[in-house]
Amino acid sequence: MKLTPKLLGFTFVGAEWVLWLLIGLSVISLSILLERGFFYYRLRVSLSSMMQKLRQLIRTKDVSGARELVLKTKGIEAQVLSAGLSEVSYGVSAVEDAMIAAKIRVRIMLERNLSFLGTVGSNAPFIGLFGTVLGIIKAFRDLATNQAGGMTVVMAGISEALVATAVGLMVAIPAVVGFNFYGRVVRKKMAEVDATAQDMLAILREDPKRSEGVA
Repeated sequence: MKLTPKLLGFTFVGAEWVLWLLIGLSVISLSILLERGFFYYRLRVSLSSMMQKLRQLIRTKDVSGARELVLKTKGIEAQVLSAGLSEVSYGVSAVEDAMIAAKIRVRIMLERNLSFLGTVGSNAPFIGLFGTVLGIIKAFRDLATNQAGGMTVVMAGISEALVATAVGLMVAIPAVVGFNFYGRVVRKKMAEVDATAQDMLAILREDPKRSEGVA
């Protein structure tokens, strides 16, 4: 059994199914872009105001008040601090370990679905190019079966096939831009989380008893 005729039968389908695939990927990418944008927007919080209040509460040994403050505060920074404050009675080392684990969970949450944007951005042009190749093969097949049409048949088929490459680029560009932009957002948020966590550890280390695990 020859393999080439089998593969030719597949390529003669043309590029239309590739276009539908690209349209589907573009819809999913756009949904992720909007969902991530709204998600990051909701994470905004006034860190300076929260940390000022938190510093006062911890220095006055009002740990329950500090916990209540971070629980009422929105944002991933507050989530990490809350994890640390839940272990404050076991010492600063326990607080630090709890916040490290919380930061890992937070990063996973922040980076959710970003890998899909990166994959679409890097592969959509190749998918479009694949569709173009299929369209060109089909155009030459049409010429072979309708030689009376001459180059008109081929050029019409090739022009249609090139649409797949254009659509692939149209899908890839927003995905790449979104992936890079949101990647910077994640790095900035994680830097803020790290700074906030270090601030709280520094405050806790001011109290030797609490550093040793005495609440």
